[in-house]
Amino acid sequence: MANKQPTKPGPAQPHQSPRRALTYSRVLEEAQQGHSTRIRLYTKLEEQLGGEYAVVSFFTMFGHPRVLLENSDADMLEEVLQNYDMGGRRLALVLNCPGGDGLAAERIITICRSFSKSGYAVIVPKQAKSAATMICLGAKEIMMSSTSELGPIDPQISFGKNSFAAHEIIESYEKLIAQATKAKGRIDPFLQQLQRFDARDIRWVKSAQQLSDSIAVTALQTGAMKGKSARTIRTKIRPFLNPQFTKVHGRPIYHEVAEKCGLPVTLYDIQSEFWRTI
Repeated sequence: MANKQPTKPGPAQPHQSPRRALTYSRVLEEAQQGHSTRIRLYTKLEEQLGGEYAVVSFFTMFGHPRVLLENSDADMLEEVLQNYDMGGRRLALVLNCPGGDGLAAERIITICRSFSKSGYAVIVPKQAKSAATMICLGAKEIMMSSTSELGPIDPQISFGKNSFAAHEIIESYEKLIAQATKAKGRIDPFLQQLQRFDARDIRWVKSAQQLSDSIAVTALQTGAMKGKSARTIRTKIRPFLNPQFTKVHGRPIYHEVAEKCGLPVTLYDIQSEFWRTI
């Protein structure tokens, strides 16, 4: 199980009150009990899946600050799988993550496929957004309920204190260029705004867009949509690629849209015993 959690409190110090020491002791006890509970639930999940899958989970925090997917997570997952006896079973990855580095997602797809030769499944208990959605695109099966969320994969770029969708940055830049070119009077207002941009940064943002597109298309072309052309795949998964569909990056894409896109979704009743275990 790969789990990125806040750092737990350190041991109680001599100057701390007995109440505080007792509280920390209780935290440790509950953590140990929680670990035991999770192991039991993993075993139950594998039984409910008919013994076909080995279940491993990867989840990060959605709170503030969010814990994003990064390259070291791919290393961690590979180490977990390297030391886990799959017993010839396929991998079922329980995935709950707000997104992060697209290249890390691409590595995780490769790792999951390497340890699960007949393809891996992804279980989305709540949200697998952005780069985490890319991991889902590489799967042979995506298990969802009616409230499971995927999301658009257009990259988000940090500019100063704020983050913007790549398409917003590019559209703003190109609109200013067009307005400055067409302006017959003073163009100073447009030039002042254009000073905020660097043409090299715009080229980099466009490259980030192309990278997300490439990872998604390649994952499907070598997996669930094998044999289909890149153009066909882009058309099918347009809601994930075109920001105009979701309007904002954080908007969920539910199973209905994912199924219409041709993704290998298996829908489970949210009140079923299986999903309650999830």
